[in-house]
Amino acid sequence: MNTNKISNWFKPKMIIGCIHVRPLPGSPSYKGNIKKVIEKAVTEAKLLTQLGVDGLIIENMHDTPYIKGKADAETVAGMSVVSFAVRNVVEVPLGIQILSGAGIESVGVAVASGLQFIRIEGFAFAHVADEGIIDSCAARMLRKRTELKGQDMSIWADIKKKHSSHAITADISIGEMAEACEFMRADGIVVTGRSTGKETSIDDLNAVKKDTELPVIIGSGLTAENFHIYKDKADAFIVGSYFKKDGHWDNEIDGSRVNKFLEAAK
Repeated sequence: MNTNKISNWFKPKMIIGCIHVRPLPGSPSYKGNIKKVIEKAVTEAKLLTQLGVDGLIIENMHDTPYIKGKADAETVAGMSVVSFAVRNVVEVPLGIQILSGAGIESVGVAVASGLQFIRIEGFAFAHVADEGIIDSCAARMLRKRTELKGQDMSIWADIKKKHSSHAITADISIGEMAEACEFMRADGIVVTGRSTGKETSIDDLNAVKKDTELPVIIGSGLTAENFHIYKDKADAFIVGSYFKKDGHWDNEIDGSRVNKFLEAAK
């Protein structure tokens, strides 16, 4: 298992909560007050860690529609100040995802903010997302990580990513894609359902586990009710929608739902 970059912090079966950052400067829904955006992220990070999650990932989920394959300077700056503020108030492993497919920018923010991991779509192979064609970014990301001396930071690659068409790679199985990501030096594999909040396929998880020795992370569709089905199918679990009121990613965190999930996870 390629755990050289996560062995110091990776906890088997760890539960990772999502910080869905409010709209950042430059996005169509930005409200003009970055201080409130930072305060909201810090409040959510404190709450989730106090309730007992093992790690957190920060995502610019509210910046729709996303720019493909890159992020503007104001988005990078916004994610940097949010990530640094969160890093200063929690001690759990902390990751980042800058949508959509902004691998180089994610490396920069992660190194500058002292984060442990990056989640990235389009690490290997191309696919068609809402934003258009997302191309592979593995070569550029890994070179940037080396350039910035961020080798201790791990990269988790989404494969057959949600909200996307994979017709152009239809002749490549999800297991083969995981194997290719391992060859291209990813540190973990993220498997999801068809869209946010949708359950992940057990068949997909079994295929990925068969064809890679990398840690496998479930990235969507987990609930307190179905966790028993998935607990032995992956090495870590990213939970976003279920932790929110009514199970919708755009709502406030619901502490009772977090507690219910963590009880089920025990």
